[in-house]
Amino acid sequence: MEGTTVPTPNRSLSERDQRLYLALSRPVAPNFDLAVARFTNLADHSKISISLAIGLGLCGARGRRAAVVGLAAVAVSSVAANAVVKPLARRARPKRSEQHSSNSAGTSRYVRMPTSYSFPSGHTASAFAFAVGVLAVWPTASLPMFGIAGAVGYSRVHTGVHYPGDVALGALLGSATALVVQNPTQRALDAVSRPKYQSG
Repeated sequence: MEGTTVPTPNRSLSERDQRLYLALSRPVAPNFDLAVARFTNLADHSKISISLAIGLGLCGARGRRAAVVGLAAVAVSSVAANAVVKPLARRARPKRSEQHSSNSAGTSRYVRMPTSYSFPSGHTASAFAFAVGVLAVWPTASLPMFGIAGAVGYSRVHTGVHYPGDVALGALLGSATALVVQNPTQRALDAVSRPKYQSG
């Protein structure tokens, strides 16, 4: 039909991502918003994953192995997200200033806007990489890790620094990275821990 504009798939996805972002980043309550902002800051530089790894390390040999595999996955996923995918995708961060007519409305949830590109969420990729890495060694212990990873992803959208699509693809990237890394890391751990017998 003449005069009818047919939306392209990419444009449609982008518009849905934008709508979901606006819904999830809407302020909830001052105390909640502030707690989410503080939580997302704790995830900077994978501090949450490192803290969890320390806790796992105190739980015996299995916990130490899970911590090492998880942190190895975090390291590789961080490089993949920040040094490879972000420079290729070059997606701009959300424009938080356009969300509210008042600059002070709901800003308690705001954190410093990163200077890197938006896609994918490196915080989310690292959190899910750690959870999947732990899953490979200690499935029961990984359950709270996935809950924490999901909370990290939500916090990145609620604080206005990522779109939901950035978080979703970050979770997939981190999980896929962990699946690739976990077996070589465990083989390396086995080689290091294997007793060496001297001949003669």
